[in-house]
Amino acid sequence: MPNTRISIELVPRDAATLQGELHLVREAFASVNTINLPDLPRFPVRSWEGCALAKPFFAHTIPHIRAIDIPVDQPLAMVESLRHSAIREILVVTGDAHPDRPPPDNASTVLQAIRRFKTELPDILVYAALDPYRQGFRQEYDYLQQKLAAGADGFFTQPFFDLRLMEIYAELLAETPVFWGVSPVTTGASRAYWERQNHLLFPRHFEPTLDWNRDFARQALAFARNSQTHIYFMPIRIDVVHYLEGILS
Repeated sequence: MPNTRISIELVPRDAATLQGELHLVREAFASVNTINLPDLPRFPVRSWEGCALAKPFFAHTIPHIRAIDIPVDQPLAMVESLRHSAIREILVVTGDAHPDRPPPDNASTVLQAIRRFKTELPDILVYAALDPYRQGFRQEYDYLQQKLAAGADGFFTQPFFDLRLMEIYAELLAETPVFWGVSPVTTGASRAYWERQNHLLFPRHFEPTLDWNRDFARQALAFARNSQTHIYFMPIRIDVVHYLEGILS
């Protein structure tokens, strides 16, 4: 298995802000070797465009691609951009419906999108999503197997808050590349959002404090290194350097 890769998820709100954050991360954390960017249509910079901007800062950039935006009967709009920018990895997700318009009737499913990318861009590594909270173990495991059968090369997880749950999925996915997600939840309102929107069950010992979240980030990083898997940190509304200083080198 390869050495542990460390990624930071940044939101590409606009080109100037993204480039400033990329510079900040590169200067603060030499151990970070990958950047992954979500695709949020409400912002002017799409994920693959942001990854092209990130290439001068980080060799490994991974855009999130929304299957819901890919019509089954039309060309993949981002293919030339991926080729031109030498982007070798993508993460295919379902994608939330656009707030101003319904999804097209011919939108791709995740499984369809994975197959298309593996067919049209066979040299690209395609990751899919793992969500430990949306359904039971059996159902999620079966869905992961369908994604692997469709051609997925590995997984990016929704954020974890419990090492015991990570251990279970690590055992289920032995030999499969996994980027474990870690994101700070530091307010009661944020905790309630995760519980309501993501059906998340926090462990009994969880505390919505920066200290608890920094300690968990440290434990999750050690777990990834010990299991020779990977990790990504999703700072969201917290300063990334303040969150991870003393944890990442």
